[in-house]
Amino acid sequence: MDWFLRQHSVVQALLGTLFTYGVTACGAALVFFFREIRRKPLDIMMGFAAGVMIAASFWSLLSPAIELASTLGHCAWLTAAAGFLSGGLFIMLSDLLLSRLSRDGLTRRSKSSLLLVSAITLHNIPEGLAVGVAFGCAGLGLEGASTLSAIMLAVGIGLQNFPEGLCAALPIRNTGKSCRRSFFVGQSSGMVEPPAGVLGALAAIRMQALLPLALTFSAGAMIAVVCSELIPESFRDNKTLATLGVLAGFAVMMVLDVALG
Repeated sequence: MDWFLRQHSVVQALLGTLFTYGVTACGAALVFFFREIRRKPLDIMMGFAAGVMIAASFWSLLSPAIELASTLGHCAWLTAAAGFLSGGLFIMLSDLLLSRLSRDGLTRRSKSSLLLVSAITLHNIPEGLAVGVAFGCAGLGLEGASTLSAIMLAVGIGLQNFPEGLCAALPIRNTGKSCRRSFFVGQSSGMVEPPAGVLGALAAIRMQALLPLALTFSAGAMIAVVCSELIPESFRDNKTLATLGVLAGFAVMMVLDVALG
């Protein structure tokens, strides 16, 4: 841990997003062993990840962004609202675009390999940026930002990447594709996170005037992912377990950020 804390924030962002990508690959690797996965563990995991991401959106992204916007002389509430809504709309429009493509004559197999992976990949871009910006802000020593909160953000995103990797790989496996092909497609959805993380950290260091917008954009995108993917999917079969997961994830992230951040 001490070695990690001594690294430059860009290196930390790279390592953090390599972790989130690695968890995606681990999820996709389950196609080598299973054709179906029990829902209860996945629902708890997705609920926990949703809670972590909701808490991280405020304490790791929105709160530092509002404080920084005030310090830079920006209209804090307008900057926060504009960035937050932009991030949410990015995810919503991405989903609408992919849904439109699904109605334009793609075959069922094409949908499995293109639409599903494309949706997860698009969601992973702002998630990688969020991790990178969080580490960049911590490296700058900005008030409200800490390396611990950035690490917890990466952990939360990694947790929700595990079922994402599995959900990308399993449908492809079930269409008759080989395990290797299914794994390759599933893990590829997370490959955008390391470059996005490095880009986010560099942007945080070199373009501080845009940091409030970058932070709130990432927060809006993460909340949109939680609302459109994690909550509906985890609450579909096991509402009680998923609710406990959300509460536990939120509480853990809140305690770590407030008590130790």
